[in-house]
This record gives sequence, C-alpha cells and structure tokens, in this order.
Amino acid sequence: GGDQPQAMGNATTQVKRAAEIDGAIGAALVDAESGMTLATAGGNAGFDIEMAAASHTNVVQAEFKAISALHLHDELEDILVTLGKQYHILRPLRRTPSVFFYVALDRTKTNLAMARRLLADIETNTTL
Repeated sequence: GGDQPQAMGNATTQVKRAAEIDGAIGAALVDAESGMTLATAGGNAGFDIEMAAASHTNVVQAEFKAISALHLHDELEDILVTLGKQYHILRPLRRTPSVFFYVALDRTKTNLAMARRLLADIETNTTL
C-alpha cells in the first residue's frame, strides 16, 4: 500500500528503541511465518541478531499452536527465554500477531521487569 514506507520507518524506529533498553544486546522485528527479519538494531561480532531472531521463530510458532490446540482463547503477550547470561524476550504485535519483537538482553545489565514494560510500550506504538 501507499503507507508501506512510512510503516517500515516506524518499525525501524521502534526496533532502535528496543535496542536502547538497558542491557540490550540487540533487537529485531521478525515475520513469524517466514523467519525473515523486517528490521534489526544492535548485535555485535559475537552475536548475529538476524540469526538469533530467525532462530526463535519456531518458539513463537509452537506457542501459538499450543494456545490454539488447548482452546485457550487468549492472546500471547510475550515469551521469556532465560539463559545463564541472557534473557530473550519474544513479543508478538497485538495488531499483527504474525510479527514479533525479539530482544536479547545481558542479564547482568538489565532490569527484567523494566525491560518487559518498555517493550510492551514499544510494541503498542509499532505500526505495520
């Protein structure tokens, strides 16, 4: 459509905001159906944000299938993956559940509750 470039501009801006959360290693907006990243920010030589984001597509797909199979009639707010050194937060867009935010955080440098709140706010302000 005509507002596609503006929408992608918003997505890029919001992903950059997510990558600025204290302790963030990187952030991405991911198409859960294809695993393709729509926008990324952050990452480093030791952390390929596109690969990490795409790799979590299966997690989001599996959770949507579980919710459907269990007839929970509920929405998926977020998924938290807790590693020894990192947190990974997967948060689908409410308006477009087939697209999700992926944020990787350094556990020693982040406040998890604050990170989840900030990501919720960012997700609410993301348009596609």
